[in-house]
Amino acid sequence: MKVLSPINLEEAKNYFEEIILDQLKRIESIKQENILIDFTKLRPIKIGFVYGDGIGPYIVSEARRLLSNLLEDELKKGNIIFEEIEGLTLERRIKEGKAVPDDVLQKILQCNILIKGPTTTPKAGQGIPNIESANVALRRILDLFANVRPVRVPQEKINWVFFRENTEDLYTLGSQGIEIENLFGIDFRIISFVGSYRIIKMAFEYAKNNGFKRVTAVNKANVIKTTDGIFLRVFYDVAKDYPDIEADDWFIDIMTAKLLDKKRRSEFQVFVLPNLFGDILTDEAAEIQGGVGTAGSANIGSKYAMFEAIHGSAPRMVEENRQNYADPSSIIKASSMMLEYIGFSELAKKIDMALDIALQFEKKVVITGRSDGATTKEFTDYLLSIIQDKDIKNRYLKYI
Repeated sequence: MKVLSPINLEEAKNYFEEIILDQLKRIESIKQENILIDFTKLRPIKIGFVYGDGIGPYIVSEARRLLSNLLEDELKKGNIIFEEIEGLTLERRIKEGKAVPDDVLQKILQCNILIKGPTTTPKAGQGIPNIESANVALRRILDLFANVRPVRVPQEKINWVFFRENTEDLYTLGSQGIEIENLFGIDFRIISFVGSYRIIKMAFEYAKNNGFKRVTAVNKANVIKTTDGIFLRVFYDVAKDYPDIEADDWFIDIMTAKLLDKKRRSEFQVFVLPNLFGDILTDEAAEIQGGVGTAGSANIGSKYAMFEAIHGSAPRMVEENRQNYADPSSIIKASSMMLEYIGFSELAKKIDMALDIALQFEKKVVITGRSDGATTKEFTDYLLSIIQDKDIKNRYLKYI
């Protein structure tokens, strides 16, 4: 954020010009990066485990343990390589004044895939330096333009997949706003044609390849006419290439209500949204599934992919010494998405079935976040026991 004197308009003009020039460069770079690596064919694959802070190290450690078990043969063959990446903590980031410390970034850039734990982002007014979100920084640096978040509630016939644009909107320039000293503040929002196209195209391609018949764009183009207007125009232009898929759009405010409408919500299938709306709506959707602790996400780019929990670092749990009771479901769901992305779809399906059985059906081992529930390790052990059940498919089908 830049603080300006009310009379210093020339400085404001220069600052805004710098922002525009930077974004023009970014758009040009997007145009050059338009072919995604097929990770199902790439071997070996180096998977970096980024532990983060707060409850991050506790849940990522359990995800790593589960993946080590399931990928034991691939690790022995050298097809999969695990890399430990520590240091992406709030303390290090504050000390160095960077969203991602240089040595951590170098290790990240040497990996193809990341399993990332949550990181703490300081809020304005906390007396902490204005450090950009590590998530936002990594998404930008690695150009992870697509944030994909699935939500399933089988007994209610809910099967949603959200495609959230990941590198634009208010998040891109959220730390670069202007405050006119003691009078008002202005933040900048950017949505580009090329940025909109690639996320919308991915959503339609996913729908076509996975048997979905409806793609819904979420927006507020009736009020935010320029940027959301661009997003919506691109949406309907892309939709013309997919005549067999129903394309419609809903405003963000009514969409939040419709997710709670039990009569209609199961009709929705694939969503595509700008960054901020995607962040908000997917948290609501995750709560319907069972809470933000149950939902994972994939961040997809042309060269890298990062899989993570959708929730934060839960510093209060650490302060109260409850970190050993943190729910690992979200990062384990993200690990399942990672396995699917790199070509281990059968293992991914087993994890998904185990999560449904554990969280929605049997509920024999329950995480509460406190000592009256299971520990992080105990819950992971429960999941592993279900995954290793040779009759897991029939065990799952009896609940559907």
